[in-house]
Amino acid sequence: MRRRFKSLKAEMEEMSKEQEGIKEGQRQVREKLESIEEECGQLRKQTKEIIQQSAITQIRLALMFSILKARQEGNFIKASQLTQLLREIIARV
Repeated sequence: MRRRFKSLKAEMEEMSKEQEGIKEGQRQVREKLESIEEECGQLRKQTKEIIQQSAITQIRLALMFSILKARQEGNFIKASQLTQLLREIIARV
């Protein structure tokens, strides 16, 4: 009877250690997942900023080419208006 009791007690202690190990592993996985999620959020934010900057750059380039075209065509009023628009866009950024 005592042997059986000691055996059960030893098994319970081993199970307890295994459960602690599992809990520790789960905690580490949870921390790693949280870290990855945070990094993904930062990458999404950076990607969004890059896309916005790229769009603004494309608009500015299009305006610059339109200004050059208007000047080549001798349409200085249009060139002046586009130049003013370009200045406003640059001032916002």
